[in-house]
Amino acid sequence: MAPSVSTLTRNEEIILQRIKNTTIQHNLNNVTRTKAYLDFYMQHPEIQWAFLGHMVSRNGGWNMTDLKGEFLTRLMAKKDRNLFFHFLERGNWLIFQDVYPQFLLYEESIRYRKPLFYLFSHLNISTFMETIWNQFWQNQDTYIHTIAMVINEQSYLEKRVVQNPHYQKEVINKFEFMLQDWLSFNHILFPYGKKQLSGQTLHQFESLHERILLGKRLYSILFKNKEIHQQVVDWAKNHPHTGSRKDYWPDIFNSVNEGMPGFPYQLRLKSCQLRAGARKIYSPSLENAWKNVKQEEAEKGDWFGNWQVVDYLTEDEEMIDGEIKHEYCKTLERLELATLAKKAITF
Repeated sequence: MAPSVSTLTRNEEIILQRIKNTTIQHNLNNVTRTKAYLDFYMQHPEIQWAFLGHMVSRNGGWNMTDLKGEFLTRLMAKKDRNLFFHFLERGNWLIFQDVYPQFLLYEESIRYRKPLFYLFSHLNISTFMETIWNQFWQNQDTYIHTIAMVINEQSYLEKRVVQNPHYQKEVINKFEFMLQDWLSFNHILFPYGKKQLSGQTLHQFESLHERILLGKRLYSILFKNKEIHQQVVDWAKNHPHTGSRKDYWPDIFNSVNEGMPGFPYQLRLKSCQLRAGARKIYSPSLENAWKNVKQEEAEKGDWFGNWQVVDYLTEDEEMIDGEIKHEYCKTLERLELATLAKKAITF
């Protein structure tokens, strides 16, 4: 049982305050969060979610900057783009402020050579994760630990973002068509090598079940194929996250706008390559696209209600084919054609 606030030792109070301060420091924006995940993973590669979280958070940043990029500035009203950004930013912020304190308390546990996870309740972290971390401390089962973190983060977001009445009305119901079938928002891309992509596509964003299964498939792609894993890690280390899609395809995207304001859009892509003489597609850095957002405190409450979620911890034997490049290229072509037709997406 966790100690009450009044029974915390002075040392425990210091540890908790240090964790809170460090988390706030790194939770400024998508770029600082994404970097913090990778830095932690390089220090503690046994915590595999840190790398999975890093790569998924990169995709979150790309989605944010798409809202100020070449296509969506022509296809979506400014108000709608702002709403969508705040939806993405809230989710990204919430996950970090829940997950990163877990990482820091793990580091403190290593320092003190004993598990300190009983302090989770003072950081509003689920009792589910307290059990999981204590098990991990004993058995170092990286698969169960990572998938449990996937379950935790998606369940944590469910009421706070996905089922939040404001986001339901202003974002999810409004953008459902786009989320499912149109934009690259539903693609999770893992770049590696030279212009290679692996990943998965999510078709039912509103389904907690589907998001957890997606997390399991992404884990399989990132960690079960050792060759791909090392190449993605090498790519991530060599390409600091800026939020621009130029990070992975600099021959197609540029963080500087090469277009002329007011001129009609001209087709530039053919089979995921620039046509001869075509300008690159504008994909700004996060720093140039959006200002930092001051977030309201996270909603309290433990999502964990029944043990049936442990069924997700069963390991799937099948290898997941992460081929996504063709599908992603088709998405870019659809966006181009819509932009060319100036067919604004209306709601």
